[in-house]
Amino acid sequence: HVQLVESGGGSVQAGGSLRLSCAASGAARSIECMGWFRQVTGKEREVVASIHGTTGKTYYADSVRGRATLSQDDARTTLYLQINDLKPEDSAMYYCAADQGLSCWGALTSTARFDDLKLRGQGTQVTVSS
Repeated sequence: HVQLVESGGGSVQAGGSLRLSCAASGAARSIECMGWFRQVTGKEREVVASIHGTTGKTYYADSVRGRATLSQDDARTTLYLQINDLKPEDSAMYYCAADQGLSCWGALTSTARFDDLKLRGQGTQVTVSS
């Protein structure tokens, strides 16, 4: 039974940086793709960035491209999201999700959906103040 646990959220001033972590426990070797999503209360959850662990292909949303970097540990069981130059509009609950096989095909696109991925974390809050 694989679980995803996010950490690293918090409150930061605009212009600062945060590094979010998503750790997979259990049979994590089955995971092929992982991604970060975020949601502001009252708005739809949106994909922020995602990666296919086997191919190394990545996707970044326009809103964070150039400011965000994904990385994984050697075992590809922990996904990190570094966001620099944080803006107030980056404030949201950040969620991690993961899956394998065909479900990963759409995970690296702008239309990736959190609910379409089998494994989903509980989220970590990021608050950026101006």
